[in-house]
Amino acid sequence: MPSGRRRGQSRARSEPLWASGGAGSGAWCPRLPEGAEITMKVLYCQQNSPGEEVTFVFQERENLPPTRDNDVKVQVRACALSRIDTELLSEIKLEKELLPVGREISGVVLEVGRKVTFFQPDDEVVGILPLDCEESGLCEVILVHEHCLVRKPEKVCWVEAAGTVRDGVRAYTALHYLSQVSPGKTVLVMDGASPFGTIAIQLAQHRGAKVISTAYSLEDKQYLERLRPPVGIRQPLVARVIDVSNGKIDVAESCLEETGGLGVDIVLDAGVKLYSADDESTSKSQLLPHKHDIITLLGIGGHWITTEKHLQLDPPDSYSLFLKGATVSFLNDEVWNLSNIQQGKYLSILEDIMEKLSSSVFRPQLDEPIPLYEAKVSMEMVQKNQARKRQVIQF
Repeated sequence: MPSGRRRGQSRARSEPLWASGGAGSGAWCPRLPEGAEITMKVLYCQQNSPGEEVTFVFQERENLPPTRDNDVKVQVRACALSRIDTELLSEIKLEKELLPVGREISGVVLEVGRKVTFFQPDDEVVGILPLDCEESGLCEVILVHEHCLVRKPEKVCWVEAAGTVRDGVRAYTALHYLSQVSPGKTVLVMDGASPFGTIAIQLAQHRGAKVISTAYSLEDKQYLERLRPPVGIRQPLVARVIDVSNGKIDVAESCLEETGGLGVDIVLDAGVKLYSADDESTSKSQLLPHKHDIITLLGIGGHWITTEKHLQLDPPDSYSLFLKGATVSFLNDEVWNLSNIQQGKYLSILEDIMEKLSSSVFRPQLDEPIPLYEAKVSMEMVQKNQARKRQVIQF
């Protein structure tokens, strides 16, 4: 990181058209003049036909609709970028010509609807916009339902709050609700230097688990070996880093060696090879473990948490899992937003993520904050999975 710039500071920030004032974490915080009419730039995702590569376009927006009873008007201070799953949106009938971009936001409450009970003006908030939300987080002011937000701790900066919330939800979903991590268990986090992998490692180690991770490059390996807890004994967070960048290291063999032949209790994959090496096309897929390797390294009663939505298991694979009493779970963190039946539990997760961020248990893998005018280029990188660190737009 260049000298003279702290994490959370923007490389460039243009003064908005509104007057400035207010305080918010002791930082510069512009305020909208009462009743002012404004024009805001908003980023959208455009897909003209199924299967076609998406494009990103800025459009101008005139004002906001009136604030509804349960709405919170939020002045966005930071918005993290995540890949848009057009396949999922099509499946649940939410696909449309222009899709809002940017769902993980942090900001200041400007106004609340008459039935809002959780927030009041000037509160600092963070949250994830639901899948069916018409609002784009890449807009200076948005309307959000109060049940999508929690308070942001004062000591947590805007960029870190927005940049951590989704990876935190994914890590909690995987390690608490799909596998129940606990002291003494061994967790394998594939691609631990990714934004999600970093948070998953920190959460697993905080819960007392022993962590093993894979690295896809020398830089990733060095990053993982440098990870330390914020307080207490300064031992590495990762007990063993398996460098798979040269394709010569057997992940299953390394994990069985590290666990004395017992296997690992929890595996969080970052994708798997479904077919033989000859059928895999990209260099990234060549580094992924084969599904047979993951089944081999699983211990008795182990949990395999997969991000591979098209995973196919042959009868011999199923029989191996049966013999081990092991389970396979699919990690889809959007389930929290697809149904409000567990809304209270979801909000508790968001609050716990912010508490761990405030206490430095979570230290996210973020890129330098990006100004809004570079959002289109950054989102194109994110959509193509070309960004190794979490990209966050700062207003």
